[in-house]
Parts: sequence; C-alpha cells; structure tokens
Amino acid sequence: MIERLNPGTVPQPASAYVQAVAHSANARRLVISGQIGMTADGTLLDGMEAQLRQCWVNLFAVMKAAGFEKRHLVKSVIYVTAPGVIALSRRLRDEAMDGHASASTYVQVAGLASPAILCEVEGEAVLED
Repeated sequence: MIERLNPGTVPQPASAYVQAVAHSANARRLVISGQIGMTADGTLLDGMEAQLRQCWVNLFAVMKAAGFEKRHLVKSVIYVTAPGVIALSRRLRDEAMDGHASASTYVQVAGLASPAILCEVEGEAVLED
C-alpha cells in the first residue's frame, strides 16, 4: 500500500504535495527521465507555462506507456530556469495531478540542456503488486 505522509513535526506543504511517500518493496518501480516542454513531433513550446504544461503531459505519457496511472506517481522533481515561477509551477502541477499528491521538489537552476529549454520534470512511480 502506498502511504502519503505529512507529519505534524515538519512544515506542512504549501500546495498539493506530501512530505513523503512510503510503499512496500514488493512493487514495480518506474524512474522517469526529465521531460521537457517539447511535443512528440519535436516542437519546443514557447514560454514557461506552455513548457511546464507539456512536461507534465510527457511525464504522464511515459507512465501510461509503462502501464502506470497518475495516482502511481510518488515523486517529482521540477527544474526551472527562471526566478519567481513557483506559484505557476504549483498550479500546473496541481492541475496535472488531478487531485493526487506525491512527494515533490522544486529547483531553480542556471540552465538546462539548451537555453531554449526553460523547465524539466522528472519523476518516480510505484505500482504495487
């Protein structure tokens, strides 16, 4: 069973994520590479919001291809190259998750693989047997 934890002994999440996720070791684990704001046809979308939205679309497409559902996502790491977009990132993550919560980390970086790539989202999913 996947257990989502927000213990009262640490700060509570500022939006729809959890401080930790526990699961049994008897599970199928999917580690998802960082997904960027590029469509399947190779088009890199314009702007942070469009790219972040597409990152989530791509992440969930990889999960679906492996037989996982959104609710199986237990951890995400969101990388952005611009300051001041945490509220946007939280909103788009929350919309993409459809009410599910996972552990989540947000990181502002100086750059990604190309200056045109503004963000990247990686994740881990667990499907228990």
